[in-house]
Amino acid sequence: MMKTSDLRQREVINITDGKRLGFVTDLDLDLEKGIINSIIIPGQSRVFSLFSKAGDYIIPWDQIKKIGSDVILVELSNYMSPAKQEY
Repeated sequence: MMKTSDLRQREVINITDGKRLGFVTDLDLDLEKGIINSIIIPGQSRVFSLFSKAGDYIIPWDQIKKIGSDVILVELSNYMSPAKQEY
């Protein structure tokens, strides 16, 4: 069994390009089904958007390939950095 606090201590790495995405800060849960929908990693901080969620990485649970003792490996083949996304 794994605790959510255990997930927060592991760095998330995209195996497609080797990019370090950061550490898990939040989870998107489906309480009715009892499953984790996605993990959330904060994007790069911006000076005037301290409370903005627009730049966060939201990684669907099915994109997680391996949870190791130190890292979480995800496969995001055509994923754009949150700072570069246009809304």
